[in-house]
Amino acid sequence: MDDELKIKMYSFTLDCKDAHELAKFYAKLLKWEIAFYDEEWACVCAPGTGQGTYPGILFQQNPEYKPPVWPGEPEAQQQMAHLDFAVNDLEKAVQYAIHCGATIANEQFSDNWRVMFDPAGHPFCLCQMKDIFGSAHFALL
Repeated sequence: MDDELKIKMYSFTLDCKDAHELAKFYAKLLKWEIAFYDEEWACVCAPGTGQGTYPGILFQQNPEYKPPVWPGEPEAQQQMAHLDFAVNDLEKAVQYAIHCGATIANEQFSDNWRVMFDPAGHPFCLCQMKDIFGSAHFALL
């Protein structure tokens, strides 16, 4: 019997007011599939991986959800985490994200990435990373 502890990434979970709607946004943005959804949960994962294959992005419906303020402001709802996505063409990725329903943050701090907001107000970054697309590691993902 193998007693070695095993830990795998299962999902990254985002709270939101409408789990299915936010799942549709990320499925479109990433060209992923909605693996499942119900009244309280939704999950997206890479195409062809099926419902039981992870990691994925999980969306938890929370009627009390309040979007974070970015950049942070005293006394405002603070960002706890954000997603970074590698892109090979930053400007095309920004335009595509906007087409999918994202908005671009008013404040930007680098020419190498863009801070965007999903329809529920979660910040995410599109990061110019052409070199990652040719790496052996990326091919395995």
